[in-house]
Amino acid sequence: MPHVRSIWNGAISFGLVSIPIKVVNATESHSISFRQVHLDDGGRIRYRKFCELEDREVTTGEIGKAYEDADGTLIPITDEELAALPIPTARTIEIVAFVPAERIDPLQMDTAYYLAANGVPATKPYVLLREALKRSQKVAVAKFALRGRERLGMLRVVDDVIAMHGLLWPDEIRSTQEVAPDASVTVRDKELDLADALMDTLGEVELTELHDDYREAVEELIAAKASGELPAAPPAGERAGGKVLDLMAALEKSVRAAKVSRGEETGEEAGARTGESAEVTPLPSRRSARTAPKEVGGKKSTSTARKTAAKKTVAKSTAKSTGQAAGKAAATKSTAKKTAAKKTTAKKATGKKTAAKKATPRGRASA
Repeated sequence: MPHVRSIWNGAISFGLVSIPIKVVNATESHSISFRQVHLDDGGRIRYRKFCELEDREVTTGEIGKAYEDADGTLIPITDEELAALPIPTARTIEIVAFVPAERIDPLQMDTAYYLAANGVPATKPYVLLREALKRSQKVAVAKFALRGRERLGMLRVVDDVIAMHGLLWPDEIRSTQEVAPDASVTVRDKELDLADALMDTLGEVELTELHDDYREAVEELIAAKASGELPAAPPAGERAGGKVLDLMAALEKSVRAAKVSRGEETGEEAGARTGESAEVTPLPSRRSARTAPKEVGGKKSTSTARKTAAKKTVAKSTAKSTGQAAGKAAATKSTAKKTAAKKTTAKKATGKKTAAKKATPRGRASA
């Protein structure tokens, strides 16, 4: 690993076998760091080291170590005095036992390191220890000294590399008695069944697919402010806020939500199964929200417009036909009235003529 800087050089002591190695960090932090600034003018806030007796700033070369006693007395300790202490693990990772991995409490896990063979002669014993660890299916417990103190470590194989996890000493793990919940609380079998169902529904996950949403949001905020844009408003979300919830209802709702999010059933099916309306809308991840295509009013809006236009045309045609029919009916009715009037006039005229004819002969007779 020529591109990775080693933080410690030494050897693994494996019985009478010595394996020269160099230690490099196996992990790295991707968290975003911030600087402290003066709010009034944006100036950087820096910390400087001052001597209390001389009231002046001192350089790194003038600073040493001291142990503060219970009464406040400072006892100076030099690096030379520490280096002269008879510590067998000062430059050696000394393997003391091989145990099953289950024997190591995860609470003891600390920083992880990769151990690389230091030089060609170290390759053969390095591979020997690696293959022995693989075949035994055990981990090695070791002691080593790093950064001024002796530590406990666990060696295991990761791919084709021996990795070492720093371990806390057993007396550095705090007791759980003060934080354990009240022992008088009982859990019903039905609640356990629902918890089991929720665990089964959630299933497993590929850890490599998980990512830091908060860090991405901070990066987007920084990029927006650097370009002079206004940061986007965060999406509104519900917060638990320490509410005391109905445990059974919360478990049932969680199981339904998990099933809907995995596509095992729809919200309507979940509501019908439990006898209540259930609308479960799983929140999308930041990655899916960014990559989801936007809906544009294309063919769908055109089709809707055509349907609307067709409906309007039909309505106009119907109205026109109705108007024409009404007009014809009115014309027919008017014609009928005119015809009836003509008939009435004709009858009256005929009656008059008949009366005149009858009246004439009578006049002649009297004359």
